[in-house]
Amino acid sequence: MEIDSTFWVAVSFVIFFGVLVYLKVPQKINEILNRLIKDIKNEIDESEKLRTEAKALLDNSQKKLDKAASISNEILVQAKKDSDKLIIELNDKFHKSSEIKKTLAENKISQMKEAAIKEIKDTSIKIAVDSVKKIITTSVDKSKLDTLFQKNLNETKEELKKISS
Repeated sequence: MEIDSTFWVAVSFVIFFGVLVYLKVPQKINEILNRLIKDIKNEIDESEKLRTEAKALLDNSQKKLDKAASISNEILVQAKKDSDKLIIELNDKFHKSSEIKKTLAENKISQMKEAAIKEIKDTSIKIAVDSVKKIITTSVDKSKLDTLFQKNLNETKEELKKISS
C-alpha cells in the first residue's frame, strides 16, 4: 500500500485539530467571543442608559426653555400694560396741568382787566376833577360856575353809574 500525499494531508489535518482540541483552543476562542459579546452587550446597555438620561435631560431643558419663554412673554405683556397705564396717567396729568394753567391764566387776565378798568375809572375821575378845578379857577361868573359845576357833577355821576353797572 502506497501512501500518497493526500493521506498525509488528512492525517496532519486530524492531528492539527486534535492538538487544537487538546489545547482547548476552541473553548478559549468561545470564551473570548463570549467575553466580547458580554462587553458589547454591556456597552449597548450603558449607551442605552446614557441615551435615556440624555433624553430626560433634553426634555427637562426643553421644559425649562418653554417655561422661560412663557415667563418672558408674561413679563413683556405686563410691561406693555404698565407702559400703557403710565402713558394714560401722564396724559391725564398733562391735561389736568394744562387746565390748571389755563384757569390761572384766565384768572390773571381777569384780574388785569379789572385793574385796567379801575385805573381807567381813577384816571377819568381825576381828569374830571381836574377839569372842574380848571373851570372853577378860570371862570369869572359864580352862577355860571355853579351851573357848570352841577352839570359836570351830574355827568360824572352818570358816567360812574354806567361804568359800575
